[in-house]
Amino acid sequence: DWGSRTGVLHRYSHTRALPELQPLLGSVHHYAIWDDHDYGPNDSDRSYPGKNWTLEAFKLFWANPVSDVNRRGGSTGTFVWGDVQFFLLDDRWFRSPDHRRTGQRGMLGDAQIEWLLDALVYSKAPFKIVATGGQVLNPVAVYETYAIFPEERERLLNAIADEGIEGVFFLTGDRHHTVLSKLDRPGAYPLYDLTVSPFTAGPAEPDPAEGALRVPGTLVAERNFALLTVSGPRTNRSLRIR
Repeated sequence: DWGSRTGVLHRYSHTRALPELQPLLGSVHHYAIWDDHDYGPNDSDRSYPGKNWTLEAFKLFWANPVSDVNRRGGSTGTFVWGDVQFFLLDDRWFRSPDHRRTGQRGMLGDAQIEWLLDALVYSKAPFKIVATGGQVLNPVAVYETYAIFPEERERLLNAIADEGIEGVFFLTGDRHHTVLSKLDRPGAYPLYDLTVSPFTAGPAEPDPAEGALRVPGTLVAERNFALLTVSGPRTNRSLRIR
């Protein structure tokens, strides 16, 4: 479907027309990020020639309140729900090929990282939920984790620490299983990465080597979804994951 503009629009239209989806689409708000299969072919990157078609379709079918906030293309955006702010990252538009050997390599790109850091510093939200397609904290460079781009990953995590940004929580997917990862940081609160998938695709077990940061008892290797609930006093909020 990703070889033409009409193919891209057909895929969205076909999916939205499924009767089983109508109660979900009609009853709650929807906000979206994309990953490779929404953006283009499997494991696609900035070289995909049809990305303007898929960006057009993304904006037509997902009514995110803000997109392309850094005016560099792509689907980057943000919104506030209650007092929680969500930062919707684009892990494809700026992404260098996974196996590129020369030049600067990265998943998010300079412009998007600088926008994210500016927005995180400015935000007063008690929880700043950063959503992106691939796992951020997983230190093992398997499939399409952020560890494939270790320099850029280290730059982002170091900047969050150096800027003293509070309340950052990563929300990720792609891996066909659900798991909560925890990165302890000396002198700062731990960072968490909640990976939630798959909703309809085939489940898959993680590689045994990926368990270093896993919170015990959080691995779910079957179709699932998660509910995040924020409660408590404004100055002492709690985030519950179910």
